[in-house]
Amino acid sequence: MEYVSRVPRPPLDGLIDDLYYLEGAPPYARLTLPPMPAALLIVNLGAPFRIRAGTDIETAEYADGCVVTTPTRALEFGYPLRTRSVGVHFKPWGLALFLPMPAAELCDRPVTVEQVWGRPAIAELRDRLATADGPHEMLTLLQEELMRRLCETAGLGLVRHVSSVIAATSGAVAIGDLSVAAGVSSTHLAQRFKELIGVTPKRLARTHRFAATVFAIDPAGPIDWSDLAGGAGYFDQAHFGHEFRAFTGLTPTRYLEVRRRFLHEHPGHVLDSWPLPTD
Repeated sequence: MEYVSRVPRPPLDGLIDDLYYLEGAPPYARLTLPPMPAALLIVNLGAPFRIRAGTDIETAEYADGCVVTTPTRALEFGYPLRTRSVGVHFKPWGLALFLPMPAAELCDRPVTVEQVWGRPAIAELRDRLATADGPHEMLTLLQEELMRRLCETAGLGLVRHVSSVIAATSGAVAIGDLSVAAGVSSTHLAQRFKELIGVTPKRLARTHRFAATVFAIDPAGPIDWSDLAGGAGYFDQAHFGHEFRAFTGLTPTRYLEVRRRFLHEHPGHVLDSWPLPTD
């Protein structure tokens, strides 16, 4: 697969981690994406893909693309034989500036880009992207569209500051202390977070801690799960295992097996750092 990534220009760089282009044959027909402390927007330029946002939710098809606020559980993506898209990896608070509704309304409920930006706008954007001269021009067009849609959002400064502290500590911070330091009540802080990110500060901290712990795992080497859990600040290994199942649907040892399968079957693949094959 071809993957091209670009950090956007200011002020978008304070809202977005990267813009990307993806094209090719996916390594597996279905991939599971564990929750990350980030939001996602995909503009689809190929055949429709499918998403299931939980075992209790039916799979839905997305032709024009999708919008995903910071999730609390794994997403299962079903890909066509070849996929082609451009997308945005938002910082947790970044997507709010491009939404016409509170982020909480979309929590664990991916929607089409059409539902957010309207059919005429997304149809025009897809047409321009489809006729662009290569990935870099496509990312420039996407950046211009985002700049055009950038708007003011109340409470952004507060949420951005507190989220940055949570990220800097990998979630190992007392949320009550953060609200005191910010000079607001915990209720007000939670409300702002749900409006702009879709989840509470406590939930975002859990996601940061889990993500940091998983990225610290070297699937090619031996792992002491007890040491890993203790170093990440989990109460004990049982607590760590519970969080693992809550976020991925897998036990830690099963997760490791799946990660090793990916690395063995597709060494050096552009997607090998986070998605998991879905059995």
